Amino acid sequence: MASGHRMSAPIPADQVHAVSPVHAAHTPIHRVVMAERESAPARLTALASLPVDAWESLAAHAIEPNACYLPAWALAVAHHARGRGDALALAAFDCAAPDRLTGLMPVRWAKRALSLPVPLLVSWNAYAPFSVPLLDRDCAVHAAGAMIDAARTAGARALLLQSVATGGPAYAALRAALHQRSLKSEVMRSFRRAALDARQNEDTVLREALSAKKLKELRRQRNRLEDAGPVTFEIASTPEQIGPALEAFLALEAAGWKGQRGTALVQDHGDAAFIREAATALAARGQFEIVSLMRGGATLASGLMLRDAGRAFFFKIAMDETQARTSPGMQLTLDLTTHLCADGAIVFADSTADGEHPMIDHVWRERIEIADVFVPLSPRDPYALAIRALVAARYSAINAVRSIRRIKENLS
Repeated sequence: MASGHRMSAPIPADQVHAVSPVHAAHTPIHRVVMAERESAPARLTALASLPVDAWESLAAHAIEPNACYLPAWALAVAHHARGRGDALALAAFDCAAPDRLTGLMPVRWAKRALSLPVPLLVSWNAYAPFSVPLLDRDCAVHAAGAMIDAARTAGARALLLQSVATGGPAYAALRAALHQRSLKSEVMRSFRRAALDARQNEDTVLREALSAKKLKELRRQRNRLEDAGPVTFEIASTPEQIGPALEAFLALEAAGWKGQRGTALVQDHGDAAFIREAATALAARGQFEIVSLMRGGATLASGLMLRDAGRAFFFKIAMDETQARTSPGMQLTLDLTTHLCADGAIVFADSTADGEHPMIDHVWRERIEIADVFVPLSPRDPYALAIRALVAARYSAINAVRSIRRIKENLS
């Protein structure tokens, strides 16, 4: 269930700090360098037209990383995945070096994104619920402001930013840019999702998250899994390892409930092409892993994970549902937690799960505030207010459908 969220007062541009999206206390706080260099006027362009080298440089220098907006991932989504081939980008460039990207916000027009024929730009979902824009850490507020101005110049009356981390430095920079323009944003939906502070000792994490009784039950289930043979935790991280591990994941996902619903990746040619291309490309850069729980050559559970700038994004999980009584998905998550806590390159991990997830919430106890935020692009614009009303009605309809679905599931 989504929880209500109230926006705090806008942060002035000279008070923006880089903080962890989990909580400021969990990572060192670094002052955002407000360099004199400013972003050139940004423009709305096709995502695929952006220079990849400049894009990769921005991602490496971003105030807040977003592995879902790495070019190897995002371009594979745009080229192959169903319903995502019309991606645009609000792109800001450096005045002093016009080939240098300082900001990137992938978007779509609302007519394609929401079936609403209104002048609204909606942040683009790169097949994962995390749409934090990439902003150069040396001029984050300038870049955010340039993209806001570019959206207005392109004819948009408002922005809808979906699945942004409201506690992170990118959102703080965006709010500072809005404050400079006397613009106010509004949270349309928010929830808190599970994350892991991976700098902690794994034993401490699990002891604090799970009761002694639950840990004992999980050990019993692990023993039952091993009755049929030794169970091992395996990591595929090179392009050569990724190929077979990914095919095992795709088969496992299709054999489960997602396959029954027709939403497994391999069931759509474009979706399968996207994940195969992106996984191989990112693995070559050390930015993709597949973790698996194995027994006698068979995959009991498998998870896909992106890595970027000290952060891990737990993208998907699949499990052998015939083994449900021994909780292979939970067993994999426990091993993954140990793996991440032991990896000195990872600071924390985002579960990318829905709020109040029945499994991961009980293991990863940190929380990230995720929200959909509506941004009028001109003060007191009645047209933007009308668009906001349409968007609010859409959210109400979605909530009603989800409520009906939950009732049906509880009755079945």
